[in-house]
Amino acid sequence: MSRLDRLLRPRHIAVLGAGWALNVIEQCRKMGFAGPVWPVHPTKAEIGGMKAYASLADLPEPPDAVFVGVNRFATIEVVEELRRMGAGGAICFASGWTEAGEAGLQDKLVAAAGDMPILGPNCYGVINYLDGALLWPDQHGGIRTDKGVALVSQSSNIVINMGMQQRGLPVAYVACLGNAAVVGLAELTGALLDDPRVTAVGLYIEGIDDAPAFAALAEKARAMGKGVVAIKSGKTELSRTAAASHTASLAGGGAASSAFLRQIGVAEVNTPSELIETLKIFHVHGPQIGSRICSLSCSGGEAGLVADLAAPFGIDFPPVPKATHDRLFAVLGEIPTISNPLDYHTFIWGDGPKTTEVFAAMLEAYDAGLYIVDTPRTDRCSDAWYQPALDAMVAAQKVAGKPAFPVASMVENFGEGRVQAMMAEGVCALLGIETALAAVKAAQTPAGEAGWRPVAALAPRETRMLSEAEGKALLAEAGVAVPRAVTGATLAEVAKGVVGLHPPYALKGLGFAHKTEAGAVRLGLASLEGQAEMPGAKGYLVEEMVTGAVAEVLLGLRRDPVYGVTLTLGMGGVTAEVLADTVTLVLPVTEAEVLEAMKRLRLWPLLDGYRGRPKADMAAVAGMAVRLGALMLDNESLEEIEINPVLVRESGAVAVDALIRRE
Repeated sequence: MSRLDRLLRPRHIAVLGAGWALNVIEQCRKMGFAGPVWPVHPTKAEIGGMKAYASLADLPEPPDAVFVGVNRFATIEVVEELRRMGAGGAICFASGWTEAGEAGLQDKLVAAAGDMPILGPNCYGVINYLDGALLWPDQHGGIRTDKGVALVSQSSNIVINMGMQQRGLPVAYVACLGNAAVVGLAELTGALLDDPRVTAVGLYIEGIDDAPAFAALAEKARAMGKGVVAIKSGKTELSRTAAASHTASLAGGGAASSAFLRQIGVAEVNTPSELIETLKIFHVHGPQIGSRICSLSCSGGEAGLVADLAAPFGIDFPPVPKATHDRLFAVLGEIPTISNPLDYHTFIWGDGPKTTEVFAAMLEAYDAGLYIVDTPRTDRCSDAWYQPALDAMVAAQKVAGKPAFPVASMVENFGEGRVQAMMAEGVCALLGIETALAAVKAAQTPAGEAGWRPVAALAPRETRMLSEAEGKALLAEAGVAVPRAVTGATLAEVAKGVVGLHPPYALKGLGFAHKTEAGAVRLGLASLEGQAEMPGAKGYLVEEMVTGAVAEVLLGLRRDPVYGVTLTLGMGGVTAEVLADTVTLVLPVTEAEVLEAMKRLRLWPLLDGYRGRPKADMAAVAGMAVRLGALMLDNESLEEIEINPVLVRESGAVAVDALIRRE
């Protein structure tokens, strides 16, 4: 039993604050809440036609759930009294806490709550459509339901808007976190998932307070057969102050959060509409669908449109198998081109058995099917001629045992009532082609690895940058290949040391974050004779130049204030930021996972023997990444390691430039 059970599924509700209390009472009444609602007010005899109690002490018993609609200072007193009397929990509505710079005031609220759960402060409330219990001071767009999804948001206004959706999604709960002073994202979401009537969860996330707990939540949801989909805001802001490295800018913003969500199996989308449509898929079909998709329409224009719009989402349409081709040809004849996407023309329109055969034959060859259909507006037109096609979609899903998705190209061309009617038959209709494609892609998100958790994040601290010579020595100790080199305070000193090295040489000035931009790199030197001093250099490094390289890649690890340690890999060299072709992972990871992630790079073919080019030994890079990850995890003083470039040969890889920061 969760400590949130009484708050989320109350037998009785108390409300404080005259105006807000009246709104809560009215919403509970409209939704048919079966239990008592107790207004509490020091001077009013009744509120909303219900007897008002002068104080909390006068209530018949400790309330399960309380909506606290008084000012922030009074809220602290109320919460402390509720805790002492054994209340189940409270919604703290008032604003003016940490979000307004009043951290000390919020700390007092947390102390007052003790072990009693509160949502907020600065929180709109909770709606339970399953039991009709609303701790909600405003209008809402939902209705009573026997089962449905939960919507959880760190922004009250965002979830209010989503709650007004007209896309046919059954909603079981709407819950706001506010400042999450006591109850965090993972705990609230987990408590909602524990309700067997909840089928999936949609999240609007501004910040993850406990990444390991959230990873555990995602694993729990998958084990329960319930999908989780999230919008993560703040992608355009760097997650922390950018350092001098390329990694800081390339892995900032949403890269770390997206990597984390992907690794724990949480589907990520960008808009509320995409979140709603993904939740519809999860509600009907569960948390994961297959990746082999087919598309059917009665128009070549629609077939081409679907193919064009699918490409940015990474959705392709595998060719039609021979047996399926022959089966379709037997019904459609010579005129339609049997392909995927399929334009089946209108020869079978209105013929239920033939349409069912075509729809089922296609679906049986794939994991899921998109059936493009825009029904006429019923206020001016008749939709009767479309019913055989809709019935055929339902029949095809039953025959094939795979998801058949009716897809309206325009949201308004289907209607909420029709979506709900098809959902009652187990068919999930999606609204808007682009939104539908985004939802289908999101619903393909694989489960995370069982037991995987990110490492603990460290508090921000002051750091210093090692010289490249110091950094290379650290890398060598970790088993990373680096060029043979000598260092010295002056050019004359390093010139004496190069006798043991083989030219050509690379001469580098120490003390620069980006040596190329500072003019502190000279390459291809046969000797050091005649070389001028480098202004601003704090010593020199001379290395044997690496030969035989077929590619340059970037490899960067850095501490993250939320996700522990991130690993960024991509195309490297001086144009790394221009190319911006990187992938990010959250540690810990394996060599196989690193190698698989690198295959998502746009320019991966250049590393993998494109048009006869020599193949770069990316397995060596993956091994280097894992060794450096182990170094970061074993040595908490290390803040950041960036190697740019790693010169990759057909066999082996060498770290030729290193930027390392430590505490």
